[in-house]
Amino acid sequence: MYKTGDPELVRREVEQLRALQSQGGWKKLKWYFSKSGPGWMQSAMTLGGGSAIASLYSGAYLGYQMLWVQPVAILLGIVMLYALAYQTLSTGERPFRAMCTYVGKPVAWGWAICTILATVVWHFSQYSLITGMTLDMLETVGGFRIASGSPLQTVVLLGLAFVVFALACKVVWNYGKGGKGVRLIERIIKGIIWFIIFAFALVVIVCSVNGAIDWRAVGRGFIPFSFDGGFHFNVPEGHQGFSIFVASLSAAVGINMTFLYGYSFLAKGWTKEYKGLAKFDLVTGMLIPYTVATSLMIIAAGSTLHTEEFLSSGATSISPIAAASMLEAAGLPHVVSRLIFGLGIVGMCFNAITMHMVVCGFAATELFGIPAEGWKYRLCTLIPSVGVLGAIFWSSIGTWIVIPTSALTLIVLPVAYLGFFLLNNSSKYLKEDMPRGRKRFWWNLAMSVTIVVTIVCAVYYLVSHFSC
Repeated sequence: MYKTGDPELVRREVEQLRALQSQGGWKKLKWYFSKSGPGWMQSAMTLGGGSAIASLYSGAYLGYQMLWVQPVAILLGIVMLYALAYQTLSTGERPFRAMCTYVGKPVAWGWAICTILATVVWHFSQYSLITGMTLDMLETVGGFRIASGSPLQTVVLLGLAFVVFALACKVVWNYGKGGKGVRLIERIIKGIIWFIIFAFALVVIVCSVNGAIDWRAVGRGFIPFSFDGGFHFNVPEGHQGFSIFVASLSAAVGINMTFLYGYSFLAKGWTKEYKGLAKFDLVTGMLIPYTVATSLMIIAAGSTLHTEEFLSSGATSISPIAAASMLEAAGLPHVVSRLIFGLGIVGMCFNAITMHMVVCGFAATELFGIPAEGWKYRLCTLIPSVGVLGAIFWSSIGTWIVIPTSALTLIVLPVAYLGFFLLNNSSKYLKEDMPRGRKRFWWNLAMSVTIVVTIVCAVYYLVSHFSC
């Protein structure tokens, strides 16, 4: 996987890139869009059940107050991801090996181990969501109901989990073959992401036409601070509110995403000539889809679920029925609403599950020094598969499992960010490609802000959580 791609294909693409420099912007954008991929793979991981549920909780409990969090969180993450892209494309070195050599083995090993641990933790919630939502759709279509917490429900959920596991194995192991398998998965991922965006866009459009959305409040929600009674950041108060805030922040970019990203370039054979494409890929494949999708979810939940009745009920979890009611607000029949919402969550979770397996394969092969192919690599991709047991948590935890999971994975993210910062300032590593002058100053400032924000939020969450 970390070998260069097809040399002949790369040679042709480099020639096309050079020719595009003298052509119009539209032709360049069209070519860029046709060749984008790693950014969409990042979207596949970040637009999983975590982002979806965190966005729904944000809208349901806090209205439009935290619309600013998702764009800011993804921008902070993209600062670090582009630094990683710049480093990998400039040197062509495998990121883990580069970190071992130029930063130190403790940081590199910490990065890889924390990646695997965070992925395993996340895997539980993805299986809980995908099996729970699948069962909900089956019950909706079949017109039956299995008693919550019963032995039969546990058996059915585990059965669904193993079906998902088998399908994920097939997809991941085809991805490992490269070529057509990679392109097919990337196209499927793009389709699912745009389907999700379309479904929630429909809710927002209909609610807007019906006058159910206060667009002034929506606009204020995208501003992270206010001067009402003095300057302050629009961060929710209370343990539950802050937990949702941290979950929204951490769901944008996880430490497992940082490990996958650099190797995606090496798998494609991209070189330093692809830096412009990498930047475009992050913006169009990650920043825009993620911001649009999560914003639509928050607005949809804020305009349909954020009611006095819901808030006064004291509910701590959002049921699939309540979530699907957002689509009913758009005029869709009850059954259709449940299916569209369910398929959206299932698609997002399946994307995340497959990417989790891929990233664990990357991380483990680097740690153990084995080739990213054959039966050993396949075994490495199975490391997070203990998460199938997350299916049995559905009846007792439901959708709320995502919130503490997201918050906990934020705690280990600074390990990766610190490594990228040090690599970006290593002249031995980047040589003539190391940023200098004003470019270096602004880049270091942006990376420092990202590291500080991440650490402060993680520490504050831990202190507030254990003090409760």
